Amino acid sequence: MNENNHLLLVDDEALNRDMLSRRLRQHGFEVAEAADGPSALRQIEAGRPDLVLLDIMMPGMTGMEVLKALRATHAADQLPVIMVSALADSDQVVEALSLGANDYVTKPVDFPVALARIHNQLAHSADSRALRQSEERYAMVARGANVGLWDWDLVTGQIYYCERWKGLLGYRDDEIGQKPEEWFSRLHPSDADYVNEALRARQTGQSRGPCECELRMRHRDGSYRWMRWRGAPVMDASGQPVRMAGSMTDITDSKVLDPLTGLANRFLFTERLEEEFGAFRADPASKFGVLFLDIDRFKLINDSLGRLAGDQLLLAMAERLLRSVRGSASSRSSSRDLTARIGGDEFAAILCGLTDQAQALQVAQRILEGLREPFGLNDCGVFCTVSIGIAPCGPQYHTAAEIVRDAEAAMYAAKNKGRSRCELFDKGMRTRLTERTRLEHDLRAAIHDEQLAVHYQPKVRLRDGRICGFEALARWNHPLLGRIPPTEFIPLAEEIDVIHPLDMWVLRQACAQMQQWHAAFPSDPPLAISVNLSPRQFAQRGLVEQIAGVLRETGLEPPSLHLEITEGVLMDDQPLALDILTRLKALGVRLKIDDFGTGYSSLAYLAQLPFDTLKIDRSFTEQLFGGDCNSQIVKALLDMAHSLGMDVIAEGVEQSEQITHLISLGCEFGQGFFFSKAVGAQEAERLLAANLGAPRESAAALHVRAPEPLPS
Repeated sequence: MNENNHLLLVDDEALNRDMLSRRLRQHGFEVAEAADGPSALRQIEAGRPDLVLLDIMMPGMTGMEVLKALRATHAADQLPVIMVSALADSDQVVEALSLGANDYVTKPVDFPVALARIHNQLAHSADSRALRQSEERYAMVARGANVGLWDWDLVTGQIYYCERWKGLLGYRDDEIGQKPEEWFSRLHPSDADYVNEALRARQTGQSRGPCECELRMRHRDGSYRWMRWRGAPVMDASGQPVRMAGSMTDITDSKVLDPLTGLANRFLFTERLEEEFGAFRADPASKFGVLFLDIDRFKLINDSLGRLAGDQLLLAMAERLLRSVRGSASSRSSSRDLTARIGGDEFAAILCGLTDQAQALQVAQRILEGLREPFGLNDCGVFCTVSIGIAPCGPQYHTAAEIVRDAEAAMYAAKNKGRSRCELFDKGMRTRLTERTRLEHDLRAAIHDEQLAVHYQPKVRLRDGRICGFEALARWNHPLLGRIPPTEFIPLAEEIDVIHPLDMWVLRQACAQMQQWHAAFPSDPPLAISVNLSPRQFAQRGLVEQIAGVLRETGLEPPSLHLEITEGVLMDDQPLALDILTRLKALGVRLKIDDFGTGYSSLAYLAQLPFDTLKIDRSFTEQLFGGDCNSQIVKALLDMAHSLGMDVIAEGVEQSEQITHLISLGCEFGQGFFFSKAVGAQEAERLLAANLGAPRESAAALHVRAPEPLPS
């Protein structure tokens, strides 16, 4: 049975219906019959046939009236109608064709002619239906892909915009016409020249290939949406462009949103900032402020836990920032507030509708409070904070970029004051930021050109005053600014991510120097050199292999190298810390835990780690004369270390009474200004010659100079 073979024969004469329907059935058609117009319409409504043979002259409801009713609901390509008329009905045939009839046959019916015309209309109807279905499928795909189609007739100058094209700009199908102005009047002024030039090149035939660009179109709500525009010329037989056709796709989200966090990206942040600044310049009552945020020690977390955990932290941080900036119903918030990730671990927020600076400070404090709870990363809780700079708008600003510059300066001021805090911009911060930027450049150059120096502070055996080693410390004597304190340039090196090359340079210099001293000042046991591992260096991939390489290069025996590691580093990722420490221990070096008791101390955790020495922080040494309670704390630290098989060194020794007290408590070693500040290699050799060449009866005899108020 063929498809599209359902016919409806409408004729008031039964003989005509019978004769024609029998012959049609012989040719494979399924034929239904209707004796009048109303009956025909009911049958069509119940189950639409593929074609209607309709007699023009019928009593009651004429064939012409039936045709009008059909065309009110069924298009000519959806339901073909062939009129059956007498030869004398030519005027009515013309009228029927004008009303939407597809064809006609005359009575008496010439069956071969009628059969050919039926097949022709059915084939045309099938082709139209297939085309329509194809267009509908394409339209559904286009809608799902957020694509709007356009077709420009270059001869008439009119452009067909599909319904989806109009919808992308917020309009209904009947609200946009077919003129080019419907498009070009909505172009962003900054994009108009480029688009016009691309179109002109193809309209004149200078360029025959397709073109694609990203442009902004004004939406019905007044905002600009980013669109990816594609177009290609269509040539006639002579090679002249007669049409252009293409598509338009909304790419706003991918263009202006950060792909990881879903927050606004730097582009959208800058665009919105310009809008708010323009509104403020037009109406000074439209006040706003900018927050600039940077995650504290993010590089350490990213390096130690891995990039995936770092991304998870950024995503979780974005969620908390978004909640804090928006606030609650009872707090200051604006629907126009914008939170953005502007790069790496840097975020920013635009706070709109401010009445005073206090409101911006309240938002910043809410952000800090929202970060008190740890983040769940890699099945462990990680504490993470931010430093926040605040810059309210004001008449002193000539550009929006200046506000961001000052918010960033305030953020650096917050970091310099201890992190996890917010600072409101003042003019002095701009000067300090300029100085900091210059210092960053100079520090990079100093590290690259090896312009820093290594100084050595003696480590002394308290019971007899013998120097048993040194701690290697970096020093920087700036050619213009003079000596830069380590408390200033070491944190800077961490923030600008040059601490690893700096620390490795110190390690190499110190190991080479100690190897020379072993030859010049032999002792039993040999002198040891202590080198600090910074938090970022400890998380550096390949650290153990690099340290082993330095030992091979310098020839220093591993037991003579003592690596100092702060307690806080160990708490960030305990499994990783245990793995690295175990591998370092297998290398043969000795391990020293620094600042124990000043952070998240855990005796149970410390017992699992292969440390050889515990270093008592200077804050405890200074408290030895504060009463029995302070002495008991130091005694407890010593007993704990000894029970774990570790020896103890106290830093910050500045008075002979401290030495006496430390010896009575069982402390083996000490270092501090009482013995010597950190000195250059030549001065250290003088100390060694005086100390090892002339043994002392007590540690106090090593006191070679008055204490100086310098950082050790």
